[in-house]
Amino acid sequence: MQKPVHHIFICTSSRPTGQQKGFCHTKEGVDVMMRFMEEIEDRELGNDVYITNTGCFGICERGPIVVVYPDNVWYGSVTPDDVAEILDEHIEGGTIVDRLVI
Repeated sequence: MQKPVHHIFICTSSRPTGQQKGFCHTKEGVDVMMRFMEEIEDRELGNDVYITNTGCFGICERGPIVVVYPDNVWYGSVTPDDVAEILDEHIEGGTIVDRLVI
């Protein structure tokens, strides 16, 4: 298995039962994840960038939460429209998107 350059974790309020409910789910967390999937495929970054949906990070008031490793950068209140900027600036450009950092 090839190790990714970046691993992006996205809160979709997924529960151990597989049920999705909670803040990030109701605030487009799933749409954010889907947009990341589409953009990563369109940009042919699949070998370098992995995404994983997660359960609650415990800071729901700042959700949806997106965490980028190994950089340990936490983004909050991410919308589907922010995904291209995160990929452009942070993942491909190496510059953190300060306006979304929590």
